[in-house]
Amino acid sequence: PFDNGLLNAQLLQQAKPFVDERQSKTFWFDIRNTDRSVGASLSGYIAQTHGDQGLAADPIKAYFNGTAGQSFGVWNAGGVELYLTGDANDYVGKGMAGGLIAIRPPVGSAFRSHEASIIGNTCLYGATGGRLYAAGRAGERFGVRNSGAITVVEGIGDNGCEYMTGGIVCILGKTGVNFGAGMTGGFAYVLDESGDFRKRVNPELVEVLSVDDLAIHEEHLRGLITEHVQHTGSQRGEEILANWSTFATKFALVKPKSSDVKALLGHRSRSAAELRVQAQ
Repeated sequence: PFDNGLLNAQLLQQAKPFVDERQSKTFWFDIRNTDRSVGASLSGYIAQTHGDQGLAADPIKAYFNGTAGQSFGVWNAGGVELYLTGDANDYVGKGMAGGLIAIRPPVGSAFRSHEASIIGNTCLYGATGGRLYAAGRAGERFGVRNSGAITVVEGIGDNGCEYMTGGIVCILGKTGVNFGAGMTGGFAYVLDESGDFRKRVNPELVEVLSVDDLAIHEEHLRGLITEHVQHTGSQRGEEILANWSTFATKFALVKPKSSDVKALLGHRSRSAAELRVQAQ
């Protein structure tokens, strides 16, 4: 059916008075796969009224239940937090600039989250900021041209992090082939349980290191997974954290060959002990 953008418009209509007054507010909606670009108009209005990150301290929170159509959370602005119980189609978080998108399967789902897709293809395309947590697998071309978003997902298809120039991607499951092709910035943490991830990487511009050899990155990674669990209730994340000494040795760090590993986190002086406190 043709999408008239009713849910997208409804979200803006209900949130607008609170945006004008810089007041945080929470909303609840059901969502269907014909509801496309939900959140786009709200983000546009916030950016127009207060700037891209104008409501980051007083967020509008919207909880959805169901299956989201394409481009859920597109151009997400700072101050927009979208929580979805269900799943979503392609282009989740496309061009997102700030805020938060968290997606989890329904309580009591029989499948293991890292073995089932929860979001579609080309998610986080061209994102410049914000955070995306998805307790399940993403499709192909995940994080293509990402230049600033931070994300945790539980598996991806082919061509992940292609042409990525910034941001942080954490993958708690299997990846497809041609990972990191044309990647010139940012970095990725990838769980390599089967030991064959290096065969799936495009080695032209990136190199693969072991997180186990990088104490600061190990603590940073644990902090990201902790946030993932907090926002999605991920059983996969809980399993990894509960068996950290075992899983930590299986994570790879993928970075551009031109990047200094000591500068990736932007805080050369920060110790592993400091990051460990944040992760707890």
